[in-house]
Amino acid sequence: MPFKKYLPKSLFGRALLIIMLPIAIMQMAVAYFFFNAHWDQVTANLSDSVAADVSVAVQLYKQNPTVNRVERLDEMLSPKMELSVALEEGDALPVTTRDSFFSNLDKTLRRSLRNSLTDEFWFDTTRYPNHIDIRVAVDEGVLRFIAARERVFAPTGFVFIFWLITATVLLSLVSIVFIRNQAKPITELAAAADAFGKGQDISNFKPSGASEVRLAGQSFLKMRGRIGRHIEQRTTMLAGVSHDLRTPLTRLKLHLAMQDESEDNEAARQDIIDMESMLGGYLDFARGLEGEGTQPVDMKDFLSAIILKCPDPRPSLLVTKEISAHIRPQALERAVMNLITNAQKYAKECRITLTENGKNIFVAVEDDGPGIPEGKRLEAFKAFQRLDTARNQNIEGVGLGLSIARDIVQIHGGALRLDNSDMGGLKALIRLPI
Repeated sequence: MPFKKYLPKSLFGRALLIIMLPIAIMQMAVAYFFFNAHWDQVTANLSDSVAADVSVAVQLYKQNPTVNRVERLDEMLSPKMELSVALEEGDALPVTTRDSFFSNLDKTLRRSLRNSLTDEFWFDTTRYPNHIDIRVAVDEGVLRFIAARERVFAPTGFVFIFWLITATVLLSLVSIVFIRNQAKPITELAAAADAFGKGQDISNFKPSGASEVRLAGQSFLKMRGRIGRHIEQRTTMLAGVSHDLRTPLTRLKLHLAMQDESEDNEAARQDIIDMESMLGGYLDFARGLEGEGTQPVDMKDFLSAIILKCPDPRPSLLVTKEISAHIRPQALERAVMNLITNAQKYAKECRITLTENGKNIFVAVEDDGPGIPEGKRLEAFKAFQRLDTARNQNIEGVGLGLSIARDIVQIHGGALRLDNSDMGGLKALIRLPI
């Protein structure tokens, strides 16, 4: 439905809407029926009464149109009927009018005076806060009546509106406080899940709120424990395998070192070097980022230091301005170095570009190599995948570089994607939140 785009997106906003919308509809309905069935009727009766009094006073004056008659009428009407009358000889009715804030009041009084009087009249409900000014044209000038406002309009309407608004405000404040307290634990749970996904410490998180939210929090903590045990067991297992295999590899290296130089022995030595590289890759993939915390780093200096560690030909660095970010330096260095190593394996030139857009930092590693077809880019991120058909054949490696780089970037709360480069090859784009 089109109106869905205007609905609140947050739980707090939606819960507040669920509570406040029925209250608002009920208050408007009550106010509407009150004004139509009660206040309008009472106000109309009061206006009719004042209009009738004014009409009678005008008729009595016309029977004897003198100043004495006006004074006698004022003496009779003022004390008990709160309606004073005076003759303004030679005056004419005003030609300008001012409507009150509640235009209904003017309409009701105008209707009552029109039904009761045959002479021209004029009134003003805005000039005096507690009185109504009514003027009637007569032959000698203008009869001016000053009536108490309570005699013309029902004052209970304003009191009703005041309490209606006050009750709405109080209900809104209570609802806001209550819903905020209910939404806060959900926000904390979401923040803890996001922090856990980035490898941050969430030991201070404690489930709170409604029973369902606490249950979700406790389930999340149990899941974190299971994931932690799984990672620990995986790391321990691969570390043990790596250690166990390094011992016979070392013996084989020692044995081959004592052998004569030959083509077969050289090939065997290279096989042992490749096996050690594989074991190192396996261990790096399993070890993850345990133990390293984030810290503020100048990204230009950070990338420059990585480039100095690269073999020739080193990548060029393009930086638009000084950019700082909170990162895990050793982990992110491993990710960037993996991307640079891949680029140097398959291309002659490599370029690193650092930019930002206010919310995210972008590190692009580009090359002029053969690239990777778009249909195989997702497959390239799978562990132990080597897309030799998309790049050059017989390149050393175990197919873990992109997998490790993507895991590291995701733990930073970012993303790694592959795209076409302006240089003609592949572009690996790292996005990190500032």
